[in-house]
Amino acid sequence: MSLMRKRTRYSLLLMLALMAALVVVLVLRKAAPPEAARLLPESDAIVYANLKPLRAATHFDRTQVDRSPDYQRFIDATGIVPERDLDCAAFALHRMDDPNGPNGPVGYSEVFEGRFDGERLARYLATIATAKESYSGHDIYTIAVGDGKVVRPFRIAQLGYDTIAASNMPTPEQIHSILDRHRAAASPFSGSSLLSAWYRDVPAFSSAWAIGHIGLPFSDRGYISIFGLQLPLPEDTTFVASLRYLGTLHLRIEQIAPTEADAAHATETLASLITLVKSVTQTQAQMHRNAPPDAGVHDLMESTKIEQHKDRAVVTANIPLELIRRLATPTPEGRP
Repeated sequence: MSLMRKRTRYSLLLMLALMAALVVVLVLRKAAPPEAARLLPESDAIVYANLKPLRAATHFDRTQVDRSPDYQRFIDATGIVPERDLDCAAFALHRMDDPNGPNGPVGYSEVFEGRFDGERLARYLATIATAKESYSGHDIYTIAVGDGKVVRPFRIAQLGYDTIAASNMPTPEQIHSILDRHRAAASPFSGSSLLSAWYRDVPAFSSAWAIGHIGLPFSDRGYISIFGLQLPLPEDTTFVASLRYLGTLHLRIEQIAPTEADAAHATETLASLITLVKSVTQTQAQMHRNAPPDAGVHDLMESTKIEQHKDRAVVTANIPLELIRRLATPTPEGRP
């Protein structure tokens, strides 16, 4: 009787230990970066977007889209409609040594997850590829992209039935790295050094986020320029940006400064810039009194705030969903 009790006790302890281990694994995986981001190679910045919540909120996949002939041929040949079939996308941004080269100042590596017909995609890639390489059990297709004067390679490979990788970098090093990470992707905390350093600062449940030198695509003579407006920040400033749905779409951008004094200076400068933008927006509204006010833009500007949190300048804003729906809806031809 005593032996049976001991066996029952050991069995219960073993079961509890296994359940506890399973809970720990699930919690760790929930806190880990998305797999698409973990597969990206070393880079200067990472941008990630989960498109499923945005699609559910705006129904942009139901909107009629004017497509270029090449884009339509791709859809006809593969059956892939990106606005309908793409679930998430992760981009690695690479600073180029020669900003005047074929890639410009920034090169890209990407991982896409969604619903793809692998056989149709492979047949299509085989018809347009200039070269094909086998690496780590996968075919990598190289496509020449450009206008004839400036041509650069674009490499693409299928990692699985629901995952595609691509890179426009000059050498295959980056897409090889993605395939290597895919082969060894069992760990939920694998990934690039940039992801390891900054993903912990991304707020939980963010549908879209970006980390690293996010100014790279907007670099202009060493500074960040957006829509022609130059921000008082060097292009190598480190940011953690995120979008979360909290009743409305909540934007949060953190600039990581070297010191608290630098963060205070950035906060003051950006606060002045935000005040200027609000003033310009109000002036434009007054100049067009006959036009109905844009409530979405007004609410966005009114909700924009900047604060200093130790060594960080933090910008927050609420983006109305109606504004997102309008931005996601193509403007009918002939309308401004």
